Amino acid sequence: MAGRSPQDGTAAIEIEGLRKSFGALEVLRGIDITVRRGEVVCVIGPSGSGKSTLLRCVNLLEEPTSGRVRVAGTEVTDPEVDIDRVRRRIGMVFQAFNLFPHLTALGNLTIAQRRVLGRGKAEAEEVARRNLRRVGLTEKADSYPAQLSGGQQQRVAIARALSMGPELMLFDEPTSALDPELVGDVLAVMRALADEGMTMLVVTHEMSFAREVADRVIFMDGGVVVEEGPPERVVVDPSHARTRAFLARVLDPAAADVLEGSPAPESPSAPLEGPP
Repeated sequence: MAGRSPQDGTAAIEIEGLRKSFGALEVLRGIDITVRRGEVVCVIGPSGSGKSTLLRCVNLLEEPTSGRVRVAGTEVTDPEVDIDRVRRRIGMVFQAFNLFPHLTALGNLTIAQRRVLGRGKAEAEEVARRNLRRVGLTEKADSYPAQLSGGQQQRVAIARALSMGPELMLFDEPTSALDPELVGDVLAVMRALADEGMTMLVVTHEMSFAREVADRVIFMDGGVVVEEGPPERVVVDPSHARTRAFLARVLDPAAADVLEGSPAPESPSAPLEGPP
């Protein structure tokens, strides 16, 4: 992508033979994905395809049933791994903002720095203010979450993740809970991170972002990778019929209803896959 920092080819995330079941329901059925340092990979697909579960397995928020996951060479699926140490290298932004309502934006950004990284108050606040500036919210440092719009809260959540100094970022449908007019500000922050060379694995239904920012796009359905490649191939000119049917429904829902012989994927705004 124009303006992007170069990738060095080193694997940031390596996923091999990943399987995850919830009881009798097999959500992931043998996933193999490698994300290189500095690469932006977008994962698209219908609700229930395993996208969010895949993301949560990377930092062991979900325990894989089998397979291996390595982050910067460390196997997080090793029973002996210090997972808290690995998680310090990974920033994650969820659909919900998950901000502490009783803390200001500044407080939300400093609490983990002080308690997990052991930073002093002055250093933590300096880092926090720098990252609030990165997401365009310098003037909101003393605001509480209830005083912020949804888009501003999500940008605070991104700044909070950045304040921990991650080597890579995981985004799980970061704009799905936002009103349409608030989506652009969050995507602009993510574009800027991509331009800075941040390694990013993004589950998204924002096809324009996937097309314009991603180095690679992965289409998942039924717990498997159906198709992957550069966005100009997967999003613009997909080779698999299932990918074409999904994109037709996402990009033009009314027209997709007349597609023959293709199962109708669930709405991207449907609930998360997995058990309640």
